[in-house]
Amino acid sequence: MERALVVVEPTDTAKELAYEAGTIAEGVGADLVLTHITTEQEYSARRGAMESLMSSSASYTVGEAEEGATQFASDIGDEVLSDLDVEYEVEGFLGNKAEKILDAADEYDCDHVFLTGRQRSPTGKALFGDATQGVILDFEGPVTVLTG
Repeated sequence: MERALVVVEPTDTAKELAYEAGTIAEGVGADLVLTHITTEQEYSARRGAMESLMSSSASYTVGEAEEGATQFASDIGDEVLSDLDVEYEVEGFLGNKAEKILDAADEYDCDHVFLTGRQRSPTGKALFGDATQGVILDFEGPVTVLTG
């Protein structure tokens, strides 16, 4: 492992995964890229809420959503990796979670992906899709998934 992508979320499980990925990266001298993806659904909901609270001229742009996602990834890195000797970059994205994870892994030349998953039935995966499954099937390297 030379560079790993760690997908961070606002859960204790995701923080635990980020710490474990950092520990492994520190042990093998690898770098990390921490990313947070805001989905279109999350963006639309937040945009609607912000516009209803503020004047009609207020808006929540795509750039602001990506900047917020980047800041979130940075905050998680500062929180969980501060005790480790590991280099990391942060990046936030807006869009389809599986696609953005795969795009980020490719863009940053990552050879390992760490992400959290949830247990879902095969029928649920077929009906609603599953970002974790999409990454496992389409990433050209190891994928570590922590379910909680």
